[in-house]
Amino acid sequence: MLLPRILTAVVGIPLLLFLIHWGGLAFSVFVAGVAALSLHEYGVLMGLAGHRTQRLNTVLLGTALALGLAFEGPLPLLLAAAVALMVGREMFRPARSLEGLALGFFGVVLLGLMPAHLALLRNLRPHGEALTFTLFAAVWVMDTAAFAVGKTLGRRKLAESLSPKKTWEGAIAGLAGALAVTAGARAAFFPDAVTVGQALGIGVIIGSCGQLSDLAESMIKRAVGAKDSGSLLPGHGGVMDRFDSFILGAPAVYYYVAFL
Repeated sequence: MLLPRILTAVVGIPLLLFLIHWGGLAFSVFVAGVAALSLHEYGVLMGLAGHRTQRLNTVLLGTALALGLAFEGPLPLLLAAAVALMVGREMFRPARSLEGLALGFFGVVLLGLMPAHLALLRNLRPHGEALTFTLFAAVWVMDTAAFAVGKTLGRRKLAESLSPKKTWEGAIAGLAGALAVTAGARAAFFPDAVTVGQALGIGVIIGSCGQLSDLAESMIKRAVGAKDSGSLLPGHGGVMDRFDSFILGAPAVYYYVAFL
């Protein structure tokens, strides 16, 4: 498993860094693609558990919401249209399911709308590129630190019913890693635009919301009895597995920075 994981990272990381640097249309389309693939995986998981969601509509409407948000379209109109279309479709299905409808719309919001804030963060001027690089670097360091410390020193379980291997020691190490990255990024990229306290605030948001996002995805997989969301990324599982930390982390960082 180690070699596929390394090869995926060798190809994926430079491509991701290029897209963040390029920004604009290319990065927005990439974010929408992440949403579409995550929603596809979500639909498959729900199907394995016997839930009859509107799989195609969930992917299409969630991706449309992601693109609409990325290009700063009329979000209330897009949300209203998504609700109307999904409700209308459910009315004329042979076997109507309010549970399936609710689960489908939950996926649209959680995996379509929330991660799309990555594009909004990248579009912030003048530091959107540096902030986006900082977010991804902090998440990677957070995940690595949490895994390493949790595996070697972890004793107290964080949320055993959701993710048995996660520990409080690992979570604290992950938070410390995120704080270190944001403090370093502040010194390197925007020392005059962001105070030390604000940079540490970003670190706290990433370190807490990122790990909560991870647990949220674990909750979904645990509910359907799945280990991974998919197998598209060798050694890493599915797209939702790889981008789970941004589900709650990206909106939280964007709104925090936007209001500063």
